[in-house]
Amino acid sequence: MTDIKCAAVGPVVTNCFLITDEATGDMLVVDPGDKSKALIDEINNSSGELKYVILTHGHYDHIGYAKQLAEMFSAKIICGKYTNEFLSDNYLNHSALHPDIPDIEPFSGDILLDDGDTFYLGETEFKYIHTPGHTKDSGCYIFDNNIIVGDTLFRDSYGRTDLPTGDDTEMINSIRKLKHLDGDYNVFPGHGYMTTLERERHYNPLMSRV
Repeated sequence: MTDIKCAAVGPVVTNCFLITDEATGDMLVVDPGDKSKALIDEINNSSGELKYVILTHGHYDHIGYAKQLAEMFSAKIICGKYTNEFLSDNYLNHSALHPDIPDIEPFSGDILLDDGDTFYLGETEFKYIHTPGHTKDSGCYIFDNNIIVGDTLFRDSYGRTDLPTGDDTEMINSIRKLKHLDGDYNVFPGHGYMTTLERERHYNPLMSRV
């Protein structure tokens, strides 16, 4: 079992998640797009250890503080294999297109995942699935009865596809892939409110028709 806490960070209010494996106290952080003192304090005050920083995709608002946080706690960075390219290209990660956003110092993932790969946080298994569409590198993480979906799926909506490497057809295929997962899941998106997969199957305008 896991405990999930959310901090809204950065200028576009990105959901940054702190996930703790309750059996061991081991922790990971999802998509630290900017610094969160509250989140850092939570990690420091915990009896466990921050093992990983994991990324759903390589846009600046999801990776902006990943390198710093990983170095602060000697954690490893986990991402999909296609995300690694975004971490060292400020055009792909979109920071170069925003003059008010500082350039992101290039860095690399420590563990690069293929579609279907798994890893463990303590006693909790995480499965990575590649879900391109918002970007070519977008992916989701499934654990327990939860899915971290980044900017692939939102409550009643889905990620925009008009940014570099976005693709409408791939987004349709990825939404279909999520729709046809067995059972129901709590869905934690990169922005906005939590939802459930069963709710989106019925009410999401794209998912309901694919």
